[in-house]
Amino acid sequence: MRVLLVEDDEPVAQSLRRGLIRYGFEVEWVSTGAAALGHQSPYDVVLLDLGLPDTDGLDVCKELRERGDVPIIVISARSDETDRVVGLELGADDYVTKPFGVREVIARIRAVMRRAQPRTEAAAAGPDTYGSRLAIDRKAARVRLDGEEVPLAPKEYDLLAFLTEEPGALMSREQIMEAVWDANWFGPTKTLDVHVAALRRKFAGAVVIEAVRGVGFRLEIAEDAGAS
Repeated sequence: MRVLLVEDDEPVAQSLRRGLIRYGFEVEWVSTGAAALGHQSPYDVVLLDLGLPDTDGLDVCKELRERGDVPIIVISARSDETDRVVGLELGADDYVTKPFGVREVIARIRAVMRRAQPRTEAAAAGPDTYGSRLAIDRKAARVRLDGEEVPLAPKEYDLLAFLTEEPGALMSREQIMEAVWDANWFGPTKTLDVHVAALRRKFAGAVVIEAVRGVGFRLEIAEDAGAS
C-alpha cells in the first residue's frame, strides 16, 4: 500500500516512515503543502499534518478532496475539537492527534481503507475472486464458496477480508489484532486462533491459512482453488 506522508517535522516523519515501512507500506515523504499538491506519483492514502510551513494543512486537505476520493488521515498536534470538526467537514476520513504510535496510525489506515473500499472501481465492479471457488463481496460484506453464501460471524468475515487483502503476505498477530479487533487491544490473542480455526474449517480446500510460529499467519489460495 502506497502512503503519501505530508509532515514538516523531520524526526516525526522519519520515525513514522520507518515504522510504516516495517509493516510493508511504501512511503513517500514531502514536507510542504505545495509539494503534496504537486506530487505526481500515485498513492493509496494520505497522512496529512496540519502545521505545514507554507500553508494551512486544512487548505491542502480541501484541495486534495476536491481532486478525488483518496482517503486522507489528518495527523496533527492540534487537539482542539474545532480543528477536528473542520478537518472532517473538509473531507478528511480520520483525525489522529499527536503524540501517536505507529501501530495506531496503521490501524487507522486499514480501517479507513476498508471503509473506502465501496468507493473504488474494484468494489463497484463486483466481488473479488480468489481462484474459482472463493468470492468476497466487500461492498455487501458477503462471502461465497462454490457459489453458495457462507454464514460468517462478524469477526470471521473481518479476519478473512483482511487476510485476503494481500494473499501470501505474512501478517503478525499484532497487525491482525489491530486491524480486525482494536488498535488498543491488550491481553491474550487466543481469540485470533479460534477464528483462524473456524475459517480453516469453513474454507478447507479453497484457502490455506499457515501459522508461522512466533510471528503470525499467512493466507494462501489453495492450488486446486483455481481448477475447474
